[in-house]
Amino acid sequence: MNIDHIISDLIYIKPEIAIAATLVLIVLVDLISPKSKTALPYISLLGIAIAGVFVVQQFGTAEIAFKTSPSSGMFAADNFGSFFKIIVLLASVFIIFFSISSSEIKSAHDRLGEYYTLIFGMFFMASASDLILIYISIELLSLSSYVLAGFVKNTVRSSEASLKYIIYGGVSSGIMLFGISLIYGLTGTTNLYEINTVIQIQSFPYITFLIAVLFILVGFGFKISAAPFHFWTPDVYEGAPLPITAYLSVASKAAGFAVLIRFIKVTFISSIDDHGNWELLNIIDWRSIIVLLSILSMTLGNFTALWQDNLKRMLAYSTIAHAGYMLLGIAVLSDQGITATMIYFIVYLFMNLGAFFVVMLIANKIGSEDIDDYKGLGKSMPLLSVTLAFFLISLVGMPPTAGFIGKVVLFLALVDANMIAVAVIALLNTVVSLYYYIRVLKNLYLVQVDEEKPVIKLSFANGFVIILLAAPILIFGVYFTPIVNFAQNSINILGF
Repeated sequence: MNIDHIISDLIYIKPEIAIAATLVLIVLVDLISPKSKTALPYISLLGIAIAGVFVVQQFGTAEIAFKTSPSSGMFAADNFGSFFKIIVLLASVFIIFFSISSSEIKSAHDRLGEYYTLIFGMFFMASASDLILIYISIELLSLSSYVLAGFVKNTVRSSEASLKYIIYGGVSSGIMLFGISLIYGLTGTTNLYEINTVIQIQSFPYITFLIAVLFILVGFGFKISAAPFHFWTPDVYEGAPLPITAYLSVASKAAGFAVLIRFIKVTFISSIDDHGNWELLNIIDWRSIIVLLSILSMTLGNFTALWQDNLKRMLAYSTIAHAGYMLLGIAVLSDQGITATMIYFIVYLFMNLGAFFVVMLIANKIGSEDIDDYKGLGKSMPLLSVTLAFFLISLVGMPPTAGFIGKVVLFLALVDANMIAVAVIALLNTVVSLYYYIRVLKNLYLVQVDEEKPVIKLSFANGFVIILLAAPILIFGVYFTPIVNFAQNSINILGF
């Protein structure tokens, strides 16, 4: 890989370059004019828009960049990576809007320059096709996440969240790196395409290879909050500022799922039949591993959420459960299953961010995230209460919301793969989730309060953001063809 090839391949990382340039610009503006804090979110939005244009332009591209051999490289520019980059960009746009309205972020006004430089960094994960680049990308994301989790220094729980996050993250990172070193020792390469070639023609000690893969899976499981690698999630989600909690629940999870899917498909696939079913190399029983993680995540997330009194903590366990649902699509080991996961992610983006945004706005008004403090808010905050109910209903998966479509496509993929028992377990978990979401609605509308609370109005800007989040859930719940086509057109990973 010489310098000329590196320069010529820079065209494939234009979105990443745009994001990097935006970060530099934010730092310069903050240093040169410290009083221009209000301009920082708009600079961020401009950088996201430019990166978004480059991502859209890359749709249809299928090239390997920064090649280490004629048929393999460190970076894959394909539709699959572009899909998850769009998810990250959309989440980033909404998080910036959240941050403008967040009382927690406003309390750290003097450090906003650092804040807006840290909420980027997930792009390389979506396109990385080399274990070294995957590891570096995860570390870049993790380091900024550690800082963001403890961004509000004047609250004890924020500092506690950051400390717990970095401890868990450091352990998972070390385990993952050890797994990568074992893979390199066994195959002599860290490139996913080359590893696939090597393991097809050579035999390895099964136990050693299995341990290496499971160690790498620890790193991926940490990023997607899948049980049993979820222990950081409830404490960090509760302690971090609400915009960051929302960001970690969507954008960080999207990057984690992107790299997990690419790792499995590129490294272990043997062939794909005419119906899109994967034939994996007979080395690791991926279906059993992923089904186990999925059922564990769904069950633990939903049942633990039943006992939570803090709404942020309840939604944290909810995100663990949703990670389990999305793992079901991967467990199918087919293009149909991955398409279902990608459709679910589009829906999850809007309904989860919407729920966190409304919780943030209510917390700004009442100064609490406790579910018991939501009693009677249906009358005093009618619009926020209705929209929160709408987002929670979509998270359950009830029609006519898009959450129902997300669940249906996953269940259909499971049924087509004859995974009926797993589908039944997922369905029962959905029923369990209904209980703790309904508990919030009961406090909003059905619990009588002694004193009539004053009606609190919603600003136009915040109302507009809520509409931007709620409208797609309603539209895609009735007319879902666009997101199905988008996912189907983004399913192909370079080389397969």
